[in-house]
Amino acid sequence: MKFTSTTLIAQGALAAAAATSGDFTILSMNVAGLPAILNPNGVPGGKEASAKTIGSKFAQYGYDVIHMQEDFNYHATSTQPTLTPSRTPTSGGVPLGSGLNTLSNLPWLPGSFQRQKWNKSSCASEFDCLTPKGFTFMRVALSGAAADGSTDGKGNEVYVDFYKLHTDAGTEKGDLEARNDNLRQVKEKRLTDTWIELHRDGVLPSDGGVCGHPAENATCEIVDKVLYRSSPLVKLEPTGFEYAGLKFLSDDGNVLSDYNPVLVNLTWSAGDRLRQSEFWGGATYGSWFNDVSILDSTPEPIKARKITFRGESRLDSVALTISYSSGQGTTELVHGGRGGSEVSLTLADGEFWTKSELCQSEKSDKTRNFYIKATTSKGRTLEAGTRTSEYKVFEAEEGWQVVGFLGEIGDEVDLLGFIYGKI
Repeated sequence: MKFTSTTLIAQGALAAAAATSGDFTILSMNVAGLPAILNPNGVPGGKEASAKTIGSKFAQYGYDVIHMQEDFNYHATSTQPTLTPSRTPTSGGVPLGSGLNTLSNLPWLPGSFQRQKWNKSSCASEFDCLTPKGFTFMRVALSGAAADGSTDGKGNEVYVDFYKLHTDAGTEKGDLEARNDNLRQVKEKRLTDTWIELHRDGVLPSDGGVCGHPAENATCEIVDKVLYRSSPLVKLEPTGFEYAGLKFLSDDGNVLSDYNPVLVNLTWSAGDRLRQSEFWGGATYGSWFNDVSILDSTPEPIKARKITFRGESRLDSVALTISYSSGQGTTELVHGGRGGSEVSLTLADGEFWTKSELCQSEKSDKTRNFYIKATTSKGRTLEAGTRTSEYKVFEAEEGWQVVGFLGEIGDEVDLLGFIYGKI
């Protein structure tokens, strides 16, 4: 199977006190935005006119998230009519841009959007090495956040990570090697193909058939895919899949792009064992960590036994010792550097970490966490670092406690969120 433009959804995360279910739509569309002199695509009416009509269709349908590929030289034309509050800044036309952009009615975590070039590309055919093709990443809030990504301070957010790909094209040996390397770069295994699940009952086809353009139905297979993966925090389930080419036609009935768009609807539901707070601090420059996989494999009941922080001018590290299976084992979760002074608090039986406060500020032009305070169900506290005027308070829902962390770290704690488990 040859992949070209692909949308991946992974690692959904539910914030405490958020709604426990919902749904959202995704459109993945190659908008054929290469200059006509390089690739006319066989689309009648001209590239500029097609881009304008595509933009008007985006505005008309109002899908929650629209991922575009080959969005090169007609970006302003195709996005101008839309009213989506969140959109990625273009990285430019050919040869500077990757052609990957997103329009969204859902905000993403401030600072989470990233562009990544493929480690390997090929010019065996299709001229893939002439543009910085690769993938983008963003952490989208499905509920509880304003258009600018800000929140009400109560942790009412549901996150899903989006990876949007445009792999190396062509069928020569060099193209195939590059494309396989592209998929390895984003760890394509353990992801479920929505087309295979909904239209093939989970059975891989020996021959996917040939699709018309626009495709009349989704019984055939195309190179554009929407893949997904759930997590212990949020379950994702596709409930609708179609090739949306018939929705993107000009007034005279001609296609607007040389690719069939893919339209998917997914529902989400909260994890019943682990949940997550929102984030505080800065993103994209630290190393990502997440205690969810450890906690998910830990037998219940899980209980925080000892809280440890390091900090002075800023927050250097956070740590938590948890016990499980009624005290039969313990695990230490430690994240950050070795700077600052260490403080710790051992929790009694029947005492739980239920409230947190984080303060952030700027250091070397980067946002970091400067201070943390933990408050237990018995009113005892532990704090480290230096308070600032930018703070956020996190409270676990009744019946839940802090049992782990996730975020980004270096020598200090850059971005931090809390993982909650049931008491």
